[in-house]
Parts: sequence; structure tokens; C-alpha cells
Amino acid sequence: MQEAAIQPTPNDCALPRRRADFATFVEAIDYAARSEKGLNFHDMRGALERAYTFREMREDALAQARRLVASGVEKGDRIALIAETSPEFAALFCACVIVGAWPVPLPLPTGFGGKESYIDQLSVQLQSSDPKFLLYPAEIDEMGAAAAARQGCEGVNWDDFAERDGPECTFAKAEPEDICYLQYSSGSTRFPTGVAVTHEALLHNLYGHATTMNVGSNERVVSWLPWYHDMGLVGCFLSLIANQMSVDYLKTEHFARRPLAWLDLISRNQGTTLSYSPTFGYDICARRISSQSNVGERFDLSRWRVAGNGADMIRPDVMQNFVNAFAGAGFKANAFTPSYGLAEATLAVTVMPPGEGIRIELVEEERLSGTQRDLSRPARYRAIVNCGKALPDMQVEIRGENEEAKGDRQIGKVWCRGPSVMHSYFRNEEATNDCLVAKENGELWLDTGDMGYLADGYLFIVGRAKDMIIINGKNHWPQDIEWAVEQLPGFNHGDIAAFSVETEAGDEAPAVLVHCRVSDPQERIKLHQQIRDKVHSVTGMNCVVELVPPRTLPRTSSGKLSRAKAKKLYLSGEIQPLDLAA
Repeated sequence: MQEAAIQPTPNDCALPRRRADFATFVEAIDYAARSEKGLNFHDMRGALERAYTFREMREDALAQARRLVASGVEKGDRIALIAETSPEFAALFCACVIVGAWPVPLPLPTGFGGKESYIDQLSVQLQSSDPKFLLYPAEIDEMGAAAAARQGCEGVNWDDFAERDGPECTFAKAEPEDICYLQYSSGSTRFPTGVAVTHEALLHNLYGHATTMNVGSNERVVSWLPWYHDMGLVGCFLSLIANQMSVDYLKTEHFARRPLAWLDLISRNQGTTLSYSPTFGYDICARRISSQSNVGERFDLSRWRVAGNGADMIRPDVMQNFVNAFAGAGFKANAFTPSYGLAEATLAVTVMPPGEGIRIELVEEERLSGTQRDLSRPARYRAIVNCGKALPDMQVEIRGENEEAKGDRQIGKVWCRGPSVMHSYFRNEEATNDCLVAKENGELWLDTGDMGYLADGYLFIVGRAKDMIIINGKNHWPQDIEWAVEQLPGFNHGDIAAFSVETEAGDEAPAVLVHCRVSDPQERIKLHQQIRDKVHSVTGMNCVVELVPPRTLPRTSSGKLSRAKAKKLYLSGEIQPLDLAA
């Protein structure tokens, strides 16, 4: 007899929707479990492997919570969890929250760097979070056990942990001001640090995001985003519990191999209205489809109401390419919903009102860098994307070097305050005090480290303050240099890293590391000169250009280019440039 096909969890049910209006996330888990909705896990080709209702998730979480208590876990202990997109992780994360322990999502190994590199990375984050347990999938048993042993915590794969006894017990009551979880920020400009997020901060952000998105009763989400990054964890996992929404998941590594499976899944699940991605996700899909003509036959993206974009600088040219590629499948340009956020503010700070789409302003580059334009050269402009308005009860201000408030369209540091702002960096008072700044009236503001400006209540982000390249007193944004080189044929987003270095003469100069896919020596020399000329046209300066092998430039856990690490690896000799004479 043929086995019945697995049925996905529904989009709608009789349970009234509540938009994250709970005192604690434990209450959110309990309420979601009264619904028929839940999490749906798909294989690489988009076939449904497991429909996991919120009710099942809560039952599994309670069983795991009892095992945690029986294993000596107490309120306030940290439990490191390898964030595989799976029912096991979902149940364990909720189990930690129920017990009052702090789950610490950590990344899976990638195809880069090898086993020892991954163990080193885990060990650093374990040392920072000081967990009682590291729990991980059985398939990474060797690496998980090695990292746990190095730190001195207990490492157990979650299959073995599920075999432990878990007798009936009571759990400590959660309070709104309790820490709910630790989130490791991606660390593109600083050493990765654990962001402590309270129940109150989490639920405030989830409420604000759902309200801004006008989430209704019949919405559905598709996601491939990793659960160790705030956009995937908060936006596409925790939010769906607190707002009772069904979701369809692809694993991140499956998206990396077959990006268009994401759009196939949106097309197949006709109720899908929300899905999010950083810029590079839209970019790779537009590139993959460029040679195909059957877009309208293969995809139906007409119901995609909110195509969220965040977690990186938003590229309007990439967004336009995506519209051009998928308009034939019913994708609407005004579905794009830019946002700005960071782990230190739980997730979102500002979001574009739905339906307004991508809106840009052309800003003179000299104004961005705060320098005077050389009148002998034509003006150059960069398109800056509008990242929307502040969430409810969130305030955003632009501050100058001396913390003075800036007016509309004046560029400065982005500060924000509100209930979503983090409690602290875990056990790092110095880093906490660096970014949580008390103003003269005692208000506590988060200095985000990003640069931007406000215009009529909308926020425009221009770059990170710590990434600025300052040479001879003139400021240059690395994005401007990188984007200029990307205009040359054969380059993809993320192929270039720009930063400053000291030359043999003791001067500062811009340096550009570029992924090179050219093997012919003469063509390499020609490409090298083209890049030098392109950077000179942007900066007016000669620069250090190094061609490096593909996949050499380091990325953060969220997939963003890490300029700080690229510079460190280059200066230490760990990134070896290609020999132009070879």
C-alpha cells in the first residue's frame, strides 16, 4: 500500500492571531502550540520531508527541557547549540528557553577552511559564552566533541542526548527582563561577541516587525536563512512562533547549491507571501536565471507580498536585475522591503512600509566622505537606499563626532534606543560601554557603528564607520572602491575587499584584494592594470592591487565580506597573492 504524502501545516486556523503580545517567549511557545500551524522542512529539491507542528515542537521541547534539568542545567546556564535547520534544533532552543537557560546558536561547518578551522571557530565562541553543554548533530560528532573538549564543557550529539532520562519536574518561571538567548553578531568589524537579548526585547521587536509588515491571518513564509544569524533566527524562526505563522524551510547549504529552489518553493506554496534575503541571495538568483527564457512557466511569484532585504548594504542595481529577471513570473518591484537592523537591537531597527519598494537617493561621494570635491573632476554619485522608518517605540537619531544631533540629510553615526536594544554583551563590560551610551538625561542609546542620515523620518545607511579608509585626511568608503571594480567584466558581488595599508614609504594607500579566475599570465597583467586604473578613477590615488585565488576572501558567519579579517590575513601572509609572472 502506497504511503500517504506528507501534508504541510496550514496557513490559517481557528486560533486567533496574536502579534507577539506576550510577556515572555515561553508564553509565545505555549500559545503557538494551540495552533495547527508549524515548521515544514524540505530537501534540496524542495520536497517536503517533515511537517512539524508547533504542538509537536512544544511537546519535544518539554521532553528535552526535562532532560536538561536532569543533566544539571539551571536558570542562567548557557547551552551552545549548532544551528542546523531541523526539528531537533527548534525543540532544543525552545527547551533551553523553558528551563531558563540561554541557548547560544552557533554555525555549522562550511565548505571553507576545513575541520581544524571550524573547531577553532567553535572554540572561540565557546570560550566567550562559557556553556554547560554543546549539543550538535551526530554527523559532526568528531568536530563537536573536539571543540567541547578544548573548552572544557560537555559535548553531546542530540541523538544521544534524546536518549537520556527526563523525569517530570518543574521549571523556573520566566520573567520579561530575563535573558532569553545569546546571539553572536557576525563580527565583521569586531571580535565576535555574544549579544544578550531579553524576553522583553525579543517580543518587542517581533511585535514591531509584524505590525510594520501588517502581518495578517493567512500569511506563509519561505526561508533558507541560517539560524545562527539574527535574520534567520529571529526573523524566520522565533517570529513565526510568536506570530503563529507556518513556514517552509530549505537548508542554507541546499540554497547555496540550488538557489532557484528557493523561488521554486515560493511558487509551489501558493500561500507564500513573505520571504527574506540579503542582497547576495537576490543577486545569485538573477544570475542563474539570466540564460533561461521560461521564467513565467517555471515560477509564480505573484503572491510574494514582502520580499525583505537586509543584513548587508542593499544594492539597487542588483534589485533591478532581479526585477528584470522575474517580472515575467509575476514578481512586483514594490514587494521589495528594505530594512536596517543589527543583533544588538535584536533584529530590525527600521523597515520600509510594505508596498513602497526600493527608493534611492543619489548622493555626491564627497558628501558621503565629508570632504571637499576637487572642482577639476566631475562629480561622482552613489545610490543610497532608503531603509524605511523606525519600528514602533524605537527612536533613531544621527549623531556627530562629539555626539551632537544632526539635522535631516546630515551624515553621522546612527544611534537608536527602545525596548528592542540588547541588555549587554555577555561578560564584556568594555564592549558594552563602547556602544551603549548614556546621554545627559540618562537615556541609554545604542551607537550602532553605522553611518547614515535621516530624511523625513526615513533612514539611509551609507556604510560602517570602522570600515572608512582615511588617506591624507580624505575619507573613502570601501564599498565605492569595491563596487567600481565590480563593474569590470567577470566579477561577482563579494569578489573584492578594499582597505588601507601602509606602503614601503610609510604612507597610507588603498589596497584591493580581488578574486582572479584568469589563468593566462598576459590576461592577469592586463586585468591588474584595469583594476588599478578603475580604483584611481574613484580615489585619485595609486593603489595596491593583489589578485588572489577564488574563494580566498573571508566572510562572516552571515555570509558578508569581512574586510577586517581580509586585511589581517593579507598582512600576516595567510592570504597569498597570485604571481603575475606565472
